[in-house]
Amino acid sequence: MEALSLLLNGFETAFTFTNVLYCLIGVTVGMLVGVMPGLGPTSGTAILIPLTFGMDPVSAIIMLSGIYYGAMYGGTITSVLINTPGESASVVTCIDGYEMAKRGRAGAALGVAAIGSFVGGTVAIIGLTFIAPMLASFALKFGAPEFFSLMLLGLMMLIALMGKSIIKGLIAALFGFLLALIGMDPITGEIRFTYHSIELVRGIDFVIVAMGLFGISEILSNLTQSGKMEKPPKVKKLFPEKGEWKTTINSINRGTVIGFLLGLIPGSNAAVASLMSYALEKKTSKNPSKFGKGAIEGVAGPETANNAFSGSALIPLFTLGLPSSPTVAVLLGAFILHGLTPGPMLFTENSNFVWAIIASLFIGNFLLLIMNLPMAGVWAKIALVPYKLLFPLIVTFAIIGAYSINNSLWDVGVMMLFGLIGYFMKKLDFPLAATILTFVLARNIESSLVQTLKMSHGSLMIFLDRPISATIIISVFVILIISIVSSLKNKRSMLMSDAEI
Repeated sequence: MEALSLLLNGFETAFTFTNVLYCLIGVTVGMLVGVMPGLGPTSGTAILIPLTFGMDPVSAIIMLSGIYYGAMYGGTITSVLINTPGESASVVTCIDGYEMAKRGRAGAALGVAAIGSFVGGTVAIIGLTFIAPMLASFALKFGAPEFFSLMLLGLMMLIALMGKSIIKGLIAALFGFLLALIGMDPITGEIRFTYHSIELVRGIDFVIVAMGLFGISEILSNLTQSGKMEKPPKVKKLFPEKGEWKTTINSINRGTVIGFLLGLIPGSNAAVASLMSYALEKKTSKNPSKFGKGAIEGVAGPETANNAFSGSALIPLFTLGLPSSPTVAVLLGAFILHGLTPGPMLFTENSNFVWAIIASLFIGNFLLLIMNLPMAGVWAKIALVPYKLLFPLIVTFAIIGAYSINNSLWDVGVMMLFGLIGYFMKKLDFPLAATILTFVLARNIESSLVQTLKMSHGSLMIFLDRPISATIIISVFVILIISIVSSLKNKRSMLMSDAEI
């Protein structure tokens, strides 16, 4: 009951004209980001963070959160209508969604996707409302050793799941950690790794790194893709046939459960949730042969799963300060930039802020449902704009945003440098998510480790002497071993395949 009371107070803040306007702007921009092939929620959120400088923290995070889950909706539309996923989580939707569109059932595909997204997102937000406070209360028992172990677990799961090679994941993570060491030591205040550069004394700004690694690198990657897109079909009859409702509802229920549970696991992502949901729908279907030929379950399940994931991924962020995906890592950076530290104390020290954000998620989800169904055809036409016309505008906006942070051309140059680094990392299959996550968490990891070693007078056994920390550390080693074994098996199978050829 206390959670409901606090949520009502949150609605009082979220329902102000200013915050509703910023929520509408956020979800609208998110939709635009989602329908632009190749941009995606991570890149879009990173590029648009500078817009929030000088804004009230509540309004800023409301808008950025709207961009985050609005992009999940937007990617669906182009997947169904023109067979072009706006972001990775919508790739699975192309399989049956586009087939439905070719059979004149684009409206039904978009309808079940919008309904499933709304249901999955709403259930996840309800889970956030009731589970997050309890998890935060439990997390108050955590000390420096537990937080270090937990952040180490999150990093290990991300490294294990993002990319084909555990070695490349570790290298990418180490790169992010080294970048965070530049500047002033958070414990002693000493200047390190600046090489006598005045600009590096304050360290490298998170927004600059994120805009370069995700935004500029995406632009560079997409410049080589210039295929002509076909005209989207007309959208008619937005709801399933009478005999399809039961199947659709069951798919939505299963997708909600899968997406919600995966969102709680650091290192997963919405694309994994969509893929697992699609696999489950095909396995449980009485007629699996229809998948790939326009099965409505192949749209309803995955679309529900990726939006349920988006909502539940905020639970570890709010309660533990641990991002579950690259986009949530960018949101974590935005929290810190606005003077807010996600974690168990967030619910006690910034209660009004937390509940206003949660309430805004309900509002944004409802706005997206309204915007999706009648305007699907309009959103799809935006994706037909040639990328060679869009990328100069995106680059210009990124440059202005980078310059506005410190009014420095140095920052613009650093952003461009990280854009090139991100481009080559993608080409070489190094996971960018591992780099950005370690960069965001590095200062907290370093502080927790130093505090722990001071508590134990330099003994590492403190991590195994405390039950919660010991359990987490053991999990880290188990995940590392499994990842290494899996990586070696994949490498061996690839070598065998090459030998046979």
